[in-house]
Amino acid sequence: MSNSRKEIKTVATIASVVTSYITFILVALNLGFTNKFLFAWLRSWAIAATLVFLSILFVAPIIRKIMN
Repeated sequence: MSNSRKEIKTVATIASVVTSYITFILVALNLGFTNKFLFAWLRSWAIAATLVFLSILFVAPIIRKIMN
């Protein structure tokens, strides 16, 4: 497996795991465990995971260049 594919898989895994538990906790605190919880959580998670994935892929290299 090439390094870029491995990096993309790593980024996707990190984005999925971290955003899943953060959005779960925030939706639970703000909405509670109502009948709308699952839909609200999955929607929030999908948005957050997409944003984090793209941020890590495109913003992180820029930040690395600035920091080095």
